[in-house]
Amino acid sequence: MNSEEKSKLLKVIEDRIESIKIDIEELQELIKPIPLDASIGRISRMDAINNKTINEASLREKKKILQRLEKALERSGDKDFGNCQKCGNEIPFGRLEYMPHVTRCVDCVG
Repeated sequence: MNSEEKSKLLKVIEDRIESIKIDIEELQELIKPIPLDASIGRISRMDAINNKTINEASLREKKKILQRLEKALERSGDKDFGNCQKCGNEIPFGRLEYMPHVTRCVDCVG
């Protein structure tokens, strides 16, 4: 990976971190408990509980991705940054640009 690609990738990582932090804040608002005295019907309460469960799963996934992005940012100074941690080959820039948190090439994932 050349220096131009590396700086572009660092920008992508930083932008994604900020975006995911905003998403996490929004999801934390959505998973707040539903008060028992809220005047909603039985079906609406079931929908609200179902939506809360979906939002909790989404929140867990966003937190995992945030951790991976932060680790990628920490590794950005390493000489083997952008290389597959399994085989050592360079991960294609397009893959890193789309999923900057990945640590393996496509061949080693499967």
